[in-house]
Amino acid sequence: MDDKRFPTRVYSHGSEPDARFSLANERTFLAWVSTGLALVSVGVGLEAFGLSLQHGFRLATSALLVCLGIATTVHAWFNWMRVESSMRDHRPLPSMANGLVLAIGLSVAGVLVLIGIVTA
Repeated sequence: MDDKRFPTRVYSHGSEPDARFSLANERTFLAWVSTGLALVSVGVGLEAFGLSLQHGFRLATSALLVCLGIATTVHAWFNWMRVESSMRDHRPLPSMANGLVLAIGLSVAGVLVLIGIVTA
């Protein structure tokens, strides 16, 4: 197949899936990117506004949220490629790999904010 689309790693094999499924995969990718952007924004905002939280906990929470946002966005790209490749090769779709990491990270961020509020 002489397909020039990017990424060639995805489009160089298999057959073209139903466009509805590819578009749904793209929407999922964009939703994860939006989630990543929201996490980065909240992390930056938490530190920029200097809320009355203990500084160390505020900084740790901000850093954690920004890192989670970056990781979520990077994961969105790789997950989009995995799902698109699976559809093209008629394989079962992969599971959501970052759900547990995101849930644990957000729980830790919540605990850090709570401790920062209580000890301020």
